[in-house]
Amino acid sequence: MPQLDTSTWFTTILASFITLFILTQLKISLHNFPNNPSNKHLKLLNSLNPWELKWTKIYLPLSLPQP
Repeated sequence: MPQLDTSTWFTTILASFITLFILTQLKISLHNFPNNPSNKHLKLLNSLNPWELKWTKIYLPLSLPQP
C-alpha cells in the first residue's frame, strides 16, 4: 500500500491562503462605502405628538394615600 505524499501540502495551503487574501482585498477595495453622515439638527426632526401637549401626572402605587 503506497504512502501519501504530503510534501507539497504546505505550498498548496499557503498559496490558497494568499490567493483568498488577495481576492478578499480586491473585493473590499472595489466596494463603494457611503460617506460619513452629516450632522442633522435635532430640533427640526422633533414632531409634536398629541400626548406631549397634555399635562399628565403619573401616580405611583406607593405615592397614593394609605387607607
